[in-house]
Amino acid sequence: MTKPVARILAVSLALALPAAATAHHGWAWTEEKESRLEGTIEKIYFGNPHMHLQLRSEGELWEVDLSPPIVARGSGFGPDAAKVGDAAVLTGHRARNADALGFKAETITVRGKTYDVYPRREKTL
Repeated sequence: MTKPVARILAVSLALALPAAATAHHGWAWTEEKESRLEGTIEKIYFGNPHMHLQLRSEGELWEVDLSPPIVARGSGFGPDAAKVGDAAVLTGHRARNADALGFKAETITVRGKTYDVYPRREKTL
């Protein structure tokens, strides 16, 4: 590979990676207004890149994104904090698409304790 081609490839990759990260980690798919969601945990995943759970609320199954595990563990939320069958109260942002049962949680309250899984985000609830 010639030096000019290698430079163009390197610059292209450097520009593409932040754009991909923003698309994956963004909040653009959510409403601006914060809301609350309550229900029972049906499934929970504590892995990377983001923790995820399914929450049964009023007969509907919601897909809920949480923060990356390392961020949540800083607030004390980890595999011992919640399990399937636990009641949970979430604050965060629901999907802009009203037909989608999607939610991005900023806090989760389970077993009487509230965990701020996005501590750097400003909150109104």
